[in-house]
Amino acid sequence: MAINLVDQVRLAGVVGAGGGGFPTHVKLAATADTVIANGAECEPLLHKDAAVMEAQAAEMVRGMLLSMEAVKAGAGIVGIKAKNAHAVETVQAACKGTPVRVHLLGDYYPAGDEYDLVYETTGRLIPPGGIPLNIGAVVCNVETFVNIAAAAEGRPVVTKTLTVAGAVAQPVTLTVPVGASLRDCLAAAGGATVADPVLCVGGMMMGVTTDDLDQPVTKTTGGMIVLSRDHPVIRRKLQPETAQNAIGKSACDQCRYCTEFCPRYLLGYAVEPHQVMRSLAFTATGEAVWNQWAAMCCACGLCTLFACPEDLFPKEACDQSKLELRRLQQKWTGPTTVQPHPMRDGRRIPIEALMRRLAIAEYADPAPWRDSRVAAAKFVLPLKQSAGAGGRPVVAAGQRIAAGQPLTELPAATLGAVIHAPVAGLVTGVDERAITLTPH
Repeated sequence: MAINLVDQVRLAGVVGAGGGGFPTHVKLAATADTVIANGAECEPLLHKDAAVMEAQAAEMVRGMLLSMEAVKAGAGIVGIKAKNAHAVETVQAACKGTPVRVHLLGDYYPAGDEYDLVYETTGRLIPPGGIPLNIGAVVCNVETFVNIAAAAEGRPVVTKTLTVAGAVAQPVTLTVPVGASLRDCLAAAGGATVADPVLCVGGMMMGVTTDDLDQPVTKTTGGMIVLSRDHPVIRRKLQPETAQNAIGKSACDQCRYCTEFCPRYLLGYAVEPHQVMRSLAFTATGEAVWNQWAAMCCACGLCTLFACPEDLFPKEACDQSKLELRRLQQKWTGPTTVQPHPMRDGRRIPIEALMRRLAIAEYADPAPWRDSRVAAAKFVLPLKQSAGAGGRPVVAAGQRIAAGQPLTELPAATLGAVIHAPVAGLVTGVDERAITLTPH
């Protein structure tokens, strides 16, 4: 019996490659009228989506067509920034003769936010607290569609394309085996040009800040920005949560800049970081009320890293508030109507302006895709690399495995994704967090 695309994608372990990591087979089991490829890539200095579209446009469009057939969609849209001229040209050529079209986007941040992208490409507004499927759309990252096309041919996800930029000798975009270390990727970029490097994994705005170079590349790693420990943004990001809260509690003067530049607020959603900042002053009375203004925050970081004139931490306050709302199992009870702000277009933040504010304009060099192998002495494969639960190991230490072999399984009706071996080798470790593999 022929296997359908949903099962092929599930067996291949395809997840959202843009950073969200939502298991893709779940999206493809739905019904929608439009499929959207997110190629906006608005994190400063990252270029992996543009590289994927330039090098694998045909595979991406094939993945979109397969997805459109699966969800019964009649239209496909690829959102690309107009500045990526080569990617635009390549994708337009691949779209010829298909129901997929290119939609050009401006060079602003965060053009890749799902709510913003859906509105820009379709004119539809996702309902508050909703998902694209609520208005008949399925949205995936461009690399995810490449992986869907591979899954249809029986090939699992065992590699990840990512950019290494910032304070490195040779900024570059590479396709590397999942499980290779960030140290291996840094070496492929010629190494750091600063003595004490700190990494923004996933980008400076929405990524995770770490100095652990031995962390592995996962299915959601989109890139890493290398900076010195004394860089002003790194110093801010490394401040402990208690210090961030204390500063906000004592210094926030409710100027509203964080709210007035918030992209979700400008789209018409009830996101008001300045009100969330008030929650820092409460311990019990009123805290849950103020926290609701964070419920639809997309964590883009503009309020903290661009808008606030006092260098406070409204995005982090929103993060904490969303965690508290989830702990309390409290759903959104505020306004449900959405009307874009009349000043929305005029308040978009150009990437160049954002890079100046982040003090990274000196690193605005191209990071072209390079077809080169990343040398790795071992591969560490976390059991959880997606939204949902982590898988259960189906291999044991001392076992020899083949490239592409499944290493985990998921319990029935569990949201998650299977992990596969990126190379042939020997399993040298299995624990509750990861599987370690040494290549032959």
